[in-house]
Amino acid sequence: MTKASVCTIGDEILIGQIVDTNSSHISRALNSLGIRVGKMVSIADDAAQIKDCLEAELRENDIVVCTGGLGPTKDDITKETLARMSGAQGWVENQEQKEIIIRILSSRGLQILDINLKQALVPDSCQVIPNKLGTAPIMVFRFPAGRFGHPAVLYSLPGVPFEALGALPDVLEDIRTHFGLGAIVHSTMMTYGLAESALAKLIEPWESALPADMHLAYLPNPVTGVRLRLSVYDADDSAPQRISAQFGLLKPILGDYIYAMEDTSLEAVIGALLRGSGQTLSCAESCTGGMISHLLTTISGSSEYYLGSVTSYHPDVKAKVLGVDPKVIESQGIVSAAVAAAMARGVRALTGSTYSVATTGWADSYGDDREPAGTVWVGVDGPAGTRTARFNFRNDRKRNIERFAASALNELRKYIISAK
Repeated sequence: MTKASVCTIGDEILIGQIVDTNSSHISRALNSLGIRVGKMVSIADDAAQIKDCLEAELRENDIVVCTGGLGPTKDDITKETLARMSGAQGWVENQEQKEIIIRILSSRGLQILDINLKQALVPDSCQVIPNKLGTAPIMVFRFPAGRFGHPAVLYSLPGVPFEALGALPDVLEDIRTHFGLGAIVHSTMMTYGLAESALAKLIEPWESALPADMHLAYLPNPVTGVRLRLSVYDADDSAPQRISAQFGLLKPILGDYIYAMEDTSLEAVIGALLRGSGQTLSCAESCTGGMISHLLTTISGSSEYYLGSVTSYHPDVKAKVLGVDPKVIESQGIVSAAVAAAMARGVRALTGSTYSVATTGWADSYGDDREPAGTVWVGVDGPAGTRTARFNFRNDRKRNIERFAASALNELRKYIISAK
């Protein structure tokens, strides 16, 4: 199987000034071609580090894709380092990239400076894929087997995500032309409601019985739950059906912990359940502070079924807007099943929605003598009556809020399915 490494160059990534999004996009694209990405590496703006790291990756991999360090300023040293590393004898001007540079700068009304045109100069040891979206060309260095023990190719892309992703189709086409590629087949099952460790324990016998060529990955996320991914490398035409059969064996084990058989989200699944049905939804949020509403409205077309929400953070708003009886708050506690249920009924009555979901909880160190910190009560109301559920998480405030919102969405999903 063809192996690859993805490298990012730049101090701004290592100090956390920017988030590296290039690597995930590049890795996903390489996987789609049947290339297995074994490593992602971030490298400082240091010539010795760049050389040592890239040479190490080229010894281990057939393909190395790196991004960054190709700007016009003096701190961008990647091109000069690659020239020395590849044994370049001099520099050549790529006319096509020069014309692109002139066109881009002219269209922006910018002065065309020598420092900009210099970006069209490349080492004579590389081939060029013109960068149609920016000024730094994509450089391709092909190394013979004698250099690293096997033929290897280094692709150097600009670090600007818009340009790096724009260059990917041309890079992938070059890879297709020069490499014999096997297939990689991935399939995903989305679960919610079990922690990764509990999930692993529950499905341990199933996992132990997987065929030797199938690889299982657990991919936890506080908002989407635990994604289970089955992969077959160097796959033949039977791989999709074999993976589907294995997931079929898992369904009766996990039941309604499974919410999708594709890489998606709880809010997207809820949207699919409601879209086109004429049914609607509303929210009453306290401890989640509007996060449920935010997640629901990230789905295109959510205006068809989502009516709105009330962020009733203060007890007075719960009472005056949602109609929660202050005596219930006093007797049962602000974080309680009774209050969550009353909030859900109140916002459903207020908006006229088919379904409603509500949250009330303690997101951080605050709690009371009834419920500890990290507790949330979720209320769901609809044609089948009102249901409540309690959850407790031991995370920081931000992570607890994420888990509260996701748990509420999952309870809503189960309610809608049971009502259909």
